Amino acid sequence: MTDSVYKVIELVGTSTESWEKAAKAAVETAAKSLKDLRVAEVVELDLQIEEGKVHAYRAKVKLSFKYLSED
Repeated sequence: MTDSVYKVIELVGTSTESWEKAAKAAVETAAKSLKDLRVAEVVELDLQIEEGKVHAYRAKVKLSFKYLSED
């Protein structure tokens, strides 16, 4: 097995329906431009409130992907 290095970024996904869909939106959007995604960790959940009502669910996600050096 060769040694590997992974980069970790933090994203915030949003959904008007659920935290699960918010997290999924973050991962699926990132997957359009990043290759070799490995692990997604939901680190925080919160709500956006407007006029006393839940407007959106937000999920902060740490996402790791394999780092490829240019050597």
